[in-house]
Amino acid sequence: MIYRTLLSLALLFVPLVSHAVAAQSGVLHFPAKGDSQGTIVLVSGDEEYRTEESMPMLAKILSVKHGFDCTVLFSMSADGSYIDPNNQSGVVGWEALDEADLMIIGTRFRKPSESQAAHITKFINDGKPLIGIRTATHAFNGKGSFGGEVTYGNFGRKILGEQWVSHHGQHKRQGARAVITDQAAGHPILNSVSDIFVPSDVYGVTHLTDQDTILLRGAVTESLDPESVNIEGPKNDPMQPLAWLHPYVSPSGTKGQSFCTTTGASVDLVSEDLRRMLVNATYFLLDKTVPEKADVAFVDPYYPTFYGFINDKEYWEQLNLQPTDFELGKAPHREDPKGSPEWPFRDRP
Repeated sequence: MIYRTLLSLALLFVPLVSHAVAAQSGVLHFPAKGDSQGTIVLVSGDEEYRTEESMPMLAKILSVKHGFDCTVLFSMSADGSYIDPNNQSGVVGWEALDEADLMIIGTRFRKPSESQAAHITKFINDGKPLIGIRTATHAFNGKGSFGGEVTYGNFGRKILGEQWVSHHGQHKRQGARAVITDQAAGHPILNSVSDIFVPSDVYGVTHLTDQDTILLRGAVTESLDPESVNIEGPKNDPMQPLAWLHPYVSPSGTKGQSFCTTTGASVDLVSEDLRRMLVNATYFLLDKTVPEKADVAFVDPYYPTFYGFINDKEYWEQLNLQPTDFELGKAPHREDPKGSPEWPFRDRP
């Protein structure tokens, strides 16, 4: 009787322990289905655009449908007990970069410690490829450095080709429609990519050079409706770059390549062709043959939350969102933050 009671208690305790470990680590692993094509680290951690939702979704697609071994890093609370995108020092698990072939990053103004930054420095000094989405142009902030001339503040401009400039379109009022540039016609990253509309506005982009390859430009649209027309006038003449390839030089002088797009809010990734472009970029940067039409269907239902800052200091603690909430077979969802515009162009539970 005593043995059975102890065994029952142990069985009840096991999931609690594993849950706590996952939350403490702030890391979620999606092993490759079949033979691994490579290892990818996807870094979430931003206050506004919900990369804690989008990165696990992309990792599932890349691991289950394309055979990549994927690890997602989350921004955790100070005590490591729940996901807290507002904690700018909260991203953990940077050491996973040491074994990674590619990094997909969507952070905003993060402040890694010196020891954490060492893993990022090693990654770019090895000349490994990166994909940056939305706020990755201003991925880090503070007085830290990755060595040489690459600081926390200029990481976006040096490694991805651009830094924070401006909102070119009206925030939460005007969307963006991708327009393929003449020079990008037939580029493998755009295989079966023709229709990208996103409800995040167009960013200003002013620092790209002749060394950068602009694949998409962003037309500012009248509204957040995917059917809304492009506005007329100087906002779209010329259109701002929306996606590009950038050759970077690391602090140690190693050359590498990155791909960046200023799209990437979690609701943006309702767009099938945007997901396909990111998957295509993964193949391209890893010198693999890009599929003619990559399968980017959701592995689990995807219920993105509309973007916006959440300043309620108790919100994330009360939500108690855990990395394990995004495991295979799970599809978390929550209400949009207060003040979000109506945006019915997505599935909702």
